[in-house]
Amino acid sequence: MPALRDPPPRPPSVSSPLLSVVVPALDEAATLPALLATLRAGLPLAHEVVVADGGSSDATRDLARTAGARVVEAPRGRGRQLAAGAEAAVADALWFLHADVRPDATLLAEVATLAAGHAAGHPLSAACAGRLAIDAPGLAYRAVAAGTNLRSRVLGLPYGDQGLLVARAHYRAAGGFPAWPLMEDVALVQALRATGVPVRLLDGHVTVSARRWQRDGVARRTLSNWRLLARFLAGADPEALARRYR
Repeated sequence: MPALRDPPPRPPSVSSPLLSVVVPALDEAATLPALLATLRAGLPLAHEVVVADGGSSDATRDLARTAGARVVEAPRGRGRQLAAGAEAAVADALWFLHADVRPDATLLAEVATLAAGHAAGHPLSAACAGRLAIDAPGLAYRAVAAGTNLRSRVLGLPYGDQGLLVARAHYRAAGGFPAWPLMEDVALVQALRATGVPVRLLDGHVTVSARRWQRDGVARRTLSNWRLLARFLAGADPEALARRYR
């Protein structure tokens, strides 16, 4: 893995952000504006949003800039894009969010409080993630979310779509995101825990798109996710898993 570099000088347009929100995106014109609007309206502290674009062919980049985000070009692949976004970010508190999620008001307030405290000399002692919610009605979706939150709490292993708030120093000590298209989030969480940084769930929720469950079927997608995680933890190659995931 390449060495992590210090953050670049702060751009003149960014006024001392206390939090850098890093969002990997690829053809997310239909979902990204709502996330950016949520962040703009709901984060009550100075922050920046860095959209790491992996070569979108739609209006993702233009929409991001119009909404006030800074766009960085990155090699395609979620791990590479997240790493590029973190490298371009300037704050010492990093919050990684997927483009198709929506943090609720409780989570936004919690993250803002933690980031402000970190900047004021009360460093983040843990990496933090939100609880999962799925934007579709029905018992099956609630059961999936409940199972995910139970796994996250018991195993300390949230997925990236739950959002991950981490201090830059902890992120660097863990080696950052690997250049993988899949399971890069699990790898970072494992590395954080190996360096002595616990991972805890906050009270707020991240609502994720139901599109993959709706496309594949709830049971099939859930079982596929569990199989992928089990195979990764058993040592399977993330590139091979990504081909299967598609």
